[in-house]
Amino acid sequence: MFGDGFTEWPLDADGYPHREAARVVLFDPQGNILMILGHDIDDANYQWWFTPGGGLEEGENPKDGALRELREETGLEIGADRLIGPVLYRESTFRFLAKTRKQDELFFVAHITDCERRQIDEGKDAQLTALEKRVLAGYRWWALADLAAEHARGALVFPVGLVDMAQSWLEGWDGVMLRRREG
Repeated sequence: MFGDGFTEWPLDADGYPHREAARVVLFDPQGNILMILGHDIDDANYQWWFTPGGGLEEGENPKDGALRELREETGLEIGADRLIGPVLYRESTFRFLAKTRKQDELFFVAHITDCERRQIDEGKDAQLTALEKRVLAGYRWWALADLAAEHARGALVFPVGLVDMAQSWLEGWDGVMLRRREG
């Protein structure tokens, strides 16, 4: 379902579709980060890279939502004890589905095994929604230096500053949740 009937995006007091979300910054054993390439339905040329995750269901806590979204988008199921954080709280305003939308996100970090990476790479267990099938263009494991170079060439990477934050999280989280506002 799209547009105003898209129930994951209730209207806030200012009239904007606005939702809570949770995301996972996922590292393989080599320190590569999993990114998803997305585009808008109305403009397939407007593309951006982002981490697995999405909107919380009613009453769902952020850790459970992050794990559910990770399972739906990658097929990987891990326990809540493997999530680190939240490491980042992001408030974002952006255009998507022909509307300006707001999303408040909590980001968690997880490290996976080579076997779990192979499971994701096979992609057979992902359970994408109809909308995700239309707006997700692909998945890629990026070395952080390569993702930084891609961004320097003009690719959009969200959240802003992800590469630097991810590098610090890869080296070990200091226990401080960062805060960002974008858009």
